[in-house]
Amino acid sequence: MSEFFKPLKNLCMFLNAVHVYTDEASKGQIRVVDSNHYCAHVRKDLRQCLIYDSPDADARLIGVEYMIPYEKYIQLPPEEQKLWHSHDYEVHSGMLVVPSMSEKEEYEAMKEITTLYGKTWHFWQVDRGDDIPMGYPVLMGSLTQDGQVDLDETLAERNRKLNVDHHQKADQRRDIPNHEIHPNADPWHKN
Repeated sequence: MSEFFKPLKNLCMFLNAVHVYTDEASKGQIRVVDSNHYCAHVRKDLRQCLIYDSPDADARLIGVEYMIPYEKYIQLPPEEQKLWHSHDYEVHSGMLVVPSMSEKEEYEAMKEITTLYGKTWHFWQVDRGDDIPMGYPVLMGSLTQDGQVDLDETLAERNRKLNVDHHQKADQRRDIPNHEIHPNADPWHKN
C-alpha cells in the first residue's frame, strides 16, 4: 500500500504565510487567509505545495501552490505571468516562516524563496465559514508592501501557535538581497 504514497513521501518542507484573495485585492480590499504549505521539490525548477488551513490533524486541504525560479518565469507568456506572485515581501517582512528549521537553515531557504514566483489556487474559502469547498477555485497572491494589512494583528495568532516572531524574522533577513520583481507579477496590487 505504501508504494501508492510516493508523491506524499516527497514532501520535505513546511512553510507558513498568509495568502491574499487577488480578485478583492485588485479592488483595493485585502482579505487574507492563513496558509500552511507542505512542499515537495519536484525538480530543480519546480516546487509544489499542498496548502492546509492549519498544521493540525483535522486541517482542511484548501489549495495548491506551484513555485518556479525567475529563469522559468520569464519564459512564460505575458498573460500567464500575471497569474504569479512574488515572494520578496513575504520573506523580508518575516511573514513567511519555516518553523521546523534552525535559523541558519531557514535563512538559506529564504534566500532562495525570495527569488521564486508562485501560482496559487485555493478551492476552499474557510475564512468565509464555508464547511465544504464552494464555487470555483480562486487565484491567490501575496502581500507586497507594508500597510496593506496590519501584520501584527494578522500574524498574532500564527506567531503564538508556531512560536515565531515575524519582527525577529524580518530583522534576521534584512541582509537578504531584494530582487527586482518582474512587472507582470502581482498585478492585483497595481491598480
